[in-house]
Amino acid sequence: MSLYNLILVVLGVAILAVAWLPSLLRKYPLSYPIVFVALGALVFWLPLGLPNPDPIEHSSFVTHLTEICVTVALTGTGLKIDRKFSLWRWRAPLQLVLVLMVITIGIYAVVAWRLGGLLPASALLLAATLAPTDPVLAGDVQVGKPGEGGEDNVRFALTGEAGLNDGLAFPFVHLAALLLPAALLPFSEQLFHWAWMDVLYRTAVGVGGGWLAGKVLSFLIFDLPRRIRINPEAYGFVALAVTLTAYGLIELLHGYGFLAVFIAAVTLRGHERSHEYHTEMHEFTDQLERLFIVVILILFGGALVRGLLAPLTWSGAALGLFLLLILRPIGGILTLGRSRVSWPERLVISFFGIRGIGSFFYLAYALSKHDFPNAPELWAITGFTVLTSIILHGALATPVMDWLDRRHGRPTALELEEQQLEEQEKRPAS
Repeated sequence: MSLYNLILVVLGVAILAVAWLPSLLRKYPLSYPIVFVALGALVFWLPLGLPNPDPIEHSSFVTHLTEICVTVALTGTGLKIDRKFSLWRWRAPLQLVLVLMVITIGIYAVVAWRLGGLLPASALLLAATLAPTDPVLAGDVQVGKPGEGGEDNVRFALTGEAGLNDGLAFPFVHLAALLLPAALLPFSEQLFHWAWMDVLYRTAVGVGGGWLAGKVLSFLIFDLPRRIRINPEAYGFVALAVTLTAYGLIELLHGYGFLAVFIAAVTLRGHERSHEYHTEMHEFTDQLERLFIVVILILFGGALVRGLLAPLTWSGAALGLFLLLILRPIGGILTLGRSRVSWPERLVISFFGIRGIGSFFYLAYALSKHDFPNAPELWAITGFTVLTSIILHGALATPVMDWLDRRHGRPTALELEEQQLEEQEKRPAS
């Protein structure tokens, strides 16, 4: 019971902190994920008798916890995008996902194999794990709440990319499993099955099922007669319903649930765009997402002090830095080379390839399904890369985005928040 009560205290303090830390840290080059990783490291370093949060030992728990967190985050990400979907309007995020992510996986897998010393299956799994950017920890560089307007090219591209690639990286996780020695069928037959099942069928079901789920939920929310329409007080629960229903149904059909959830949220956002429901639904998912973030980051900090990075070699650390500092920035600049995005915007988009909770999910999922070699080293490289991304991108996000806003004559996020507070203070007096 003492351990149980201790956990309640830690969670209570952490949840209270997440309620006010984002506003407090907005003025400083520091993000709240850094604080919670440090808090987790401190708590698990102290002799409190807490169990070891080893992701390999508890792979099933890590898989489901990160899965729910990413799913909720994808709903919130889709709901806050104001820009209507079209291939032209969404050209930048589609390029980042369909071109840059695929090229990143290919190059990184070869480098991890030939230079990093990993076996081909593990190298490809690591590439598929780290290639997608994260929708959970990238709030400082994403668009704001629904209906706020002012979606600049950088924030929109990074938000759309984070929403799309968490589903589209899945085929490469399945492809990595085909390279394992335990595979039974000839490789050519497995490759054919992978192409039509894991690439075509699962993606089509994810996109089509997500669009259909968004349409059905839009009808239930907005188009039913008033007397049987959903109570406005329950809009927050509808957010959770969208998340669980879209994800669960598409997974039952063997489609990509992550992709379906994001598509459903974007489709729902496109229906009656000015309705206050979208803001209330986004706020609910945002709070739920932060709750999961607190738990995961504390456990991540605990895993770090309990030896997560112990198997990390110099070549493994170099692989993480290569992805964050060389491959993503150069690849992003080249991918967006013929777009209408300006050079400063192109540089910012290319640099902020934030890695996070999604990478934890992919690795935990794959290792719980298959016996990949070098599992401790894969976790060490992934943990190092995510930790570096949290520190590096978290410290630079606010000053860089403020610089970009000032360059384009826009108020910074802090200035917008202060303006909103002033307007709220004036309303009662008027």
